[in-house]
Amino acid sequence: MIHVRTRIERPQDEVISSFRSIPSATIHEAGGRIGFIDPAIKPIAKGMRICGPAFTVQCAPGDNLMLHKALERALPGDVIVASVGGGYGYGYFGGLMAVSAMARKVGGLAIDGCVRDSEEMVRMGFSVFSRGTAIRGTVKGTLGLVNYPVVFGGLMVNPGDLIVGDDDGLVAVPLADVGDVLERSVKRTENEVQKAKALATGVSSVSYNKLDAVFEALGLVEE
Repeated sequence: MIHVRTRIERPQDEVISSFRSIPSATIHEAGGRIGFIDPAIKPIAKGMRICGPAFTVQCAPGDNLMLHKALERALPGDVIVASVGGGYGYGYFGGLMAVSAMARKVGGLAIDGCVRDSEEMVRMGFSVFSRGTAIRGTVKGTLGLVNYPVVFGGLMVNPGDLIVGDDDGLVAVPLADVGDVLERSVKRTENEVQKAKALATGVSSVSYNKLDAVFEALGLVEE
């Protein structure tokens, strides 16, 4: 069995760059409400953002061995997306690993588990999305998989899918759909600018969104 796949397809660099300024919620909505990841997986500090191809890792509960292998094999800009088999209450990733990740220009970590040394990683500027922090240490004794599909935050994520995260949460865009979702995200952003201008004049959101008919159909009563 091959445990580590090193050759994966990734979105083009210019596509990734174009997504960097687009909010995760906009991408989710523009793509047809795709890619929703459990909001319990959050940035460890306000203002953190990740945007890059998923470099997926499956770890055994309480074991971070395969995260070390992923750090060795990930390319610059890759976002390590780690599943830990439901063993959330361990610090799978910490300051020393973040030093290595930054030296190798890894684009960030998204882990369906906990990390430690969070203050150190915040000071370093390494972007981490996790379920929280835990001081309990891990072992390094069980093989897992690198660059296989993983169930991450309730969503199946494939290697090379685009992962975008900000203060509102994480979204995953299937590799095959990145071009189309980017186009729709840009259009939605432009439309929202126009909507904001209209709402700033004082018009109600009910009127602007033509919701009177919806309320009427639902039998809304006012007095």
